[in-house]
Amino acid sequence: MKPLNLIPSVVVMSLAIMASAQTHSAAQKSTPDTDAQKSFVSIKALAGDWEGPVTLNPPIPEMPTDKPIHVSMRVTSRGNALVHEMQESGTPVDATKYDHPVTMLYLDGDRLTLVHYCDAGNRPRMVARPSADGKTVEFDFVDLSGGNERGHMYHAVFTTIDANHHLEDWTYMMPGDKPMHAHFDLQRSK
Repeated sequence: MKPLNLIPSVVVMSLAIMASAQTHSAAQKSTPDTDAQKSFVSIKALAGDWEGPVTLNPPIPEMPTDKPIHVSMRVTSRGNALVHEMQESGTPVDATKYDHPVTMLYLDGDRLTLVHYCDAGNRPRMVARPSADGKTVEFDFVDLSGGNERGHMYHAVFTTIDANHHLEDWTYMMPGDKPMHAHFDLQRSK
C-alpha cells in the first residue's frame, strides 16, 4: 500500500476520536457533579508551585524542619489526574539522593483516589471523603502495595485557605503503628 493511500484512513480515525472526545466531554458537563468530582475540581485548583514550613509531631531529630518544603502540583492526562510532588526546598530534583515522593490523584468511578509513591518503596492508596465546607478534602487509607518494613503513609488532608494559601496534613504510620504527623503551611510561589 502506498503511503498516500493511508492519509484518508488516518484523517477518518482522527475525526472519529475527536468526535468521541467531544461527546464524552459534553456528557461529563451535562451530568450533575458528584462529591468526588467537586473535590477533584477543588484539588486541581491547587495546581502550581508551593513552599512553606513543615511541622512534625512528634519531632524527629534526624529530620530538621528549619528548611521549607517545596510542593509542585500539575494537572495531567487531559485533566484526569493531578501529579503532586514534594521535596525539601532548594534541593535538586534527584530522587536517587533526595526524598522526592510522588502522589497521583484521580477520579475512579464515584471516588476520588490518591496513590502515594513513597520513598519507603510502597504505594498506599487512599480514598477521599469531602467536607461540609467544600474547602477540605480528607483521604482515608484503603490498602498498601509493596513492603511495610519502614512504615507507610496513612492519611492526608488538603485544606484550601485561599487561591494562594493551602495546608496539607500527612500522617505516616511508622513501624509498630506509631503515627507521625507532618503539617505543611504552603504559600503559592508560582
